[in-house]
Amino acid sequence: MLTSKAQLGRLQAVEDDGSTLKSGVLPIALFEGPNSIGRDDLVSANKQVSRKHVVLKTSSDCTFELSVIGQNPVVIKSGSGKRKLLPNARALISAGDIIEFLPGKMPYKLTLEPTEDELVHHSSRDVQSRRSSQAAHCEESGARSLSLLLQECKPSETKKKRELETIIIDSDEDEQVSKKQKQQLIEDEAFAQAVQAEEDGAARASIRGNVSLLNEQHIGTSSSSKSPRAANKLDEAFGVDYEAGCRSSSTFRLMQVKGLPQWANKGCVNIRGVIQGDVQVALLSNYMVDIDWLLEACPRLKTVPSVVIFHGESGGSLELLQARKPNSWLLHKPPLRLSYGTHHTKAMFLLYPTGIRIVVHTANLIYIDWNNKSQGLWTQDFPYKNVAAGESKPSPFENDLVEYLQALEWTGCIAIISGIGEVHVDAAFFRKFDYSSAMVRLVASVPGYHLGRNLTKWGHLKLRTILQEQHFEEHFKGSPCVYQFSSLGSLDEKWMGEFGSSIQAGSTFGNEQLGPGPVQIVWPTVEDIRNSLEGYAAGGAVPSPLKNVERAFLSKYWYRWQADHTGRSRAIPHIKTFLRYNDQRLAWFLLTSSNLSKAAWGVLQKNGSQLMIRSYEVSTLMTASLLQSIYSAESFTSSLITLSSRCSVLAFACWKQLKCHSLFMHLQLLYLAQRIAEQGGRWR
Repeated sequence: MLTSKAQLGRLQAVEDDGSTLKSGVLPIALFEGPNSIGRDDLVSANKQVSRKHVVLKTSSDCTFELSVIGQNPVVIKSGSGKRKLLPNARALISAGDIIEFLPGKMPYKLTLEPTEDELVHHSSRDVQSRRSSQAAHCEESGARSLSLLLQECKPSETKKKRELETIIIDSDEDEQVSKKQKQQLIEDEAFAQAVQAEEDGAARASIRGNVSLLNEQHIGTSSSSKSPRAANKLDEAFGVDYEAGCRSSSTFRLMQVKGLPQWANKGCVNIRGVIQGDVQVALLSNYMVDIDWLLEACPRLKTVPSVVIFHGESGGSLELLQARKPNSWLLHKPPLRLSYGTHHTKAMFLLYPTGIRIVVHTANLIYIDWNNKSQGLWTQDFPYKNVAAGESKPSPFENDLVEYLQALEWTGCIAIISGIGEVHVDAAFFRKFDYSSAMVRLVASVPGYHLGRNLTKWGHLKLRTILQEQHFEEHFKGSPCVYQFSSLGSLDEKWMGEFGSSIQAGSTFGNEQLGPGPVQIVWPTVEDIRNSLEGYAAGGAVPSPLKNVERAFLSKYWYRWQADHTGRSRAIPHIKTFLRYNDQRLAWFLLTSSNLSKAAWGVLQKNGSQLMIRSYEVSTLMTASLLQSIYSAESFTSSLITLSSRCSVLAFACWKQLKCHSLFMHLQLLYLAQRIAEQGGRWR
């Protein structure tokens, strides 16, 4: 290494948790000026690390600039996020950041060399002042990593932190959270229980009148073409779950959360309840996949003949995925045409002898996302097309789905499906199913520069196009729009206006534009994070740099996350929802993998003639008019019901009246919350 006279810092080898120093490993001293670090300086380095892998230039003002000069990338974990630096790239790093000299391997932590005055001051502080300082630090720097927050905690808290194993999820959301935690008990809130009991009573009364109809027809097939006996056979093939009178098919559902009272998980699903029945082929699309957890949480996958994972991993993470997956499983990484993009879609496509189950959800395939977070999913089953009936015009849902799958550039796989035989499963294969009963529209994002006929095919312009085709009641003119997500990108007022034009699209039955309305951004506070089931670790799932959250033009939009009526106020949201409502009525609802970012939704360029998108995303959109067009109901209502006048919360129920029958679907939505007025209260 090249050295200067003054030592300004050091790199210390740490365990994978980022907080425990590796014993017996000497730190790498960093001197003023350029420091060349390579294979000979690192422990257990192999030939993937160049002899001169990086140059870390330090200045007397304690700024550190890292340049990658080797042939392989380097990962920087900064606060609750991570960045990948490719060869010839450079970036500024700070004390406390962790450098992985290969992705997922050889982590070293950057620390400053303390001055003599700092050492004296540190030794004179008593325990009480350390705790006070830590509390103030948590309030002012919520987006910093949990390991830094806990360095100044009392010894018992530090010990507890070292028992946690941390992993990275969702590069788009830059989340760093604990993988394993001791189960925490939460108190049953008397008010929340009372509200839930009140809701259950009303819901059960409505469900009792509807279950008989649900039992007579299979969602995804014609209600008049299937007898109860035939529907039951389909149910057995798909593994339909009738828990609490709710079908697992054709509905929005919340996911179960560990540590909640029993009533709060009633009607909610886990991964075993989603992947069930006689699955022949499973296509799992996600960013983060923990193979070991997935097989333990869903043993059914061990017996599925064909499993394909669409992922966004690279480097060491991809090597781990390849090493841990069963030999018969296939991997496909969709091409990322632009830098800083991710494969962020969270979906499942499960093929059965009788049809397909499609699931769009918000969780990574890892333990914490399916156990500790507020998450949601939509799922619907579809049968094969009736070949004897001849060719039919593809539905919009079918076209949107196939076009998205084609954009993944997957060549397909050979599979054997019972009763059908050997088939080539690729994007075109998905045209074999009847999506005419789809209760949602797909809104997807695909990386690239989209123009001409493709301008409105993806991202927020796709959402705008669909909403422009819909008609809404008069009272939705100028009504509020809710944005609820788990990661905030770097935004500006111009883009917020552009995105708002899509969210606020649509017209009344009198052909008047709905127009702009108040925007309400639902976001947890520091207090919400601190009091959550996971404590400060939960903040890693709601990442956003301070500069993004504190932009002045956003101050009027903030609303606080609250979910007492579903028992999830302390289960920090990783769910992402967008909607428009007025008083007790809902115009439309969107469940999505997309956060509020240009990378996810796209940004217009070249005077609006080109849409630039960086990431893959998938959303499902439900509107009253979409459902009405499917069922041709004489009377159809979309309504937002408030469970109690004592709390401001949203729940979505939409139904149609057809003679004496009623088809009932229920979405337990989670929020709307009180206005955040206090400065500095938002998590960042």
